[in-house]
Amino acid sequence: MANEILNALKVLKSKKWVDLTHSFDKDSPHFFMFDSAEFKTLFGYSDGFFAQQFTFPGQYGTHIDAPCHFVEGKRFLHELELQELVLPLIVIDQSERAAQDPNFAFSRDDVLAFEREYGRIEPDSFVALRTDWHKRWPSQEAMDNKDAEGNNQIPGWGMDALKFLFEERGIKAIGHETFDTDAAKDFRQNNALLGEYYVLEQDTYQIELMANLDQLPTRGAVIFNIVAKPNNASGFPVRSFAILP
Repeated sequence: MANEILNALKVLKSKKWVDLTHSFDKDSPHFFMFDSAEFKTLFGYSDGFFAQQFTFPGQYGTHIDAPCHFVEGKRFLHELELQELVLPLIVIDQSERAAQDPNFAFSRDDVLAFEREYGRIEPDSFVALRTDWHKRWPSQEAMDNKDAEGNNQIPGWGMDALKFLFEERGIKAIGHETFDTDAAKDFRQNNALLGEYYVLEQDTYQIELMANLDQLPTRGAVIFNIVAKPNNASGFPVRSFAILP
């Protein structure tokens, strides 16, 4: 068995690895209700070692949302199983559409159109919505994309697509390049992030503010979502990456 594992590692090491994570600091884009991150130097090399203190919300930079982030009684971050954090990855490319219509919400019909071209989405997949929004990083203004009235114009998942993917296709988790699951126009209309609540209500997680989805194939890659293990946390910055086939 040990040889099988080591051989598998050799195969993985021979493949292309793509970092899906933004680096972040105090100037990085973040959800408007959060304060900016603070990095403080506690000790310098003149003290014999370099050590820092970091202060930021759990949902900062590329991050993982645990089920309890929105739904009381669902699992905390430390309760997610390791095998849940490594999944087959499907990337749905909506980048051209986002460039033309940044207000769209990805729908059930859009999922079906994707499947007609690329095949049925398999159960237990991680499905990522590519909009190329990550190319707007590190500009808060570009990420917010406000119109003349000051409203964000940001694409997202439609509720009908999410229900179809989880309930009829049996996917495991989702990810996206934007601040929220829901399209900004749906958030304004509903005065709530109904899509995000729905995803986390499934007792699973999502990854937000992903990067470099444009470097991935539609299917065949595997995503790893490596994260610290703070106790009873609702989310935390994550190091997500993919290994290509």
